[in-house]
Amino acid sequence: MYTPDGAGRAIVAGTSFARDRHPAWTYNLLAHPDASITVRGRPMRVRASLIDDEGRDAAWARIEAQWPGYRAYERESGRVVRLFLLQPVPEPRS
Repeated sequence: MYTPDGAGRAIVAGTSFARDRHPAWTYNLLAHPDASITVRGRPMRVRASLIDDEGRDAAWARIEAQWPGYRAYERESGRVVRLFLLQPVPEPRS
């Protein structure tokens, strides 16, 4: 599940359904920010960056415009949910 940021990128939230631990995939993105995703059946290379404190409220506003109440997972988990911005990376030319 992702939320478009309005500039061709995607926002993803590591809510883990309000569990008290971050989901494993967030550790993977922190260690290896180059990843692949599939959007509407189309594979896409992306580079992930952790959204900083200044950008969190704007990111959550976008997420909740699409998924109302979604930030409740953060409040219920007792932790700061990791938010990532996924920037598409051009495919290498053959």
